[in-house]
Amino acid sequence: MKTVFKNNLIMGIWMLAAVCVFGLFMLLAVGKLKSYDRTVEVRGLCEREYPADHANYPLTYKVAGDDLVTLYNEVNKKNQVIVNFLKENGFEDADINITTPKVTDYEMSDYYTKHTHRYVMSSTVNIYTDKVDNVVALQTKLSKLIEMGIAISSGDGWSNPISFEFTALNDIKPEMIDEAIVNAHTAGEQFAKNSKSKLGKIKTASQGLFSIEDRDAQTPNIKRIRVVTYVTYYLD
Repeated sequence: MKTVFKNNLIMGIWMLAAVCVFGLFMLLAVGKLKSYDRTVEVRGLCEREYPADHANYPLTYKVAGDDLVTLYNEVNKKNQVIVNFLKENGFEDADINITTPKVTDYEMSDYYTKHTHRYVMSSTVNIYTDKVDNVVALQTKLSKLIEMGIAISSGDGWSNPISFEFTALNDIKPEMIDEAIVNAHTAGEQFAKNSKSKLGKIKTASQGLFSIEDRDAQTPNIKRIRVVTYVTYYLD
């Protein structure tokens, strides 16, 4: 009888100990799960400025007259003057493209009168090059073409926009993303410090899109590039 009682007592003690240990583990687990509910979402910004590496510069002009052959010959001569002028300013044949002239016949228009020329022919000499500095300098030299009788219109809004491009984005992406992540971690640590917490592991992370914009209207040849990374951290 005593032996049975002793065995039952020992078994009861073991069961009680097991229940206590299980309860302790449950308490710790619940505390751990609750800690996972505490998170902070931060943004990491990386913004840099780079010079454009390509430029597109259309140089357009018009001539008017009543004889198409005469106009065509005049356009060819003026195109050669423009090409020579561009080469004198550091451009090469590979940078220059002459488009097919466009002709408007005003006799077919309701606005044609004997006091106007029948034909207007427009021609564009386009520059697409990686010599961006040459293009920037060229904008201040076009008055010389006017002195030679060629009224160039360029960069005039929608019809002949001058544009600068940055094509080396893939080369700078990795280091910019790394910097954005570091900045996000710094912001997370500051938040954790202010809330008397400790920054934990990353819960989720996502990379925003890269954006490329002109630095300002006066310097479109300088590009501002930015990326934002969104990171959610656990707080311990």
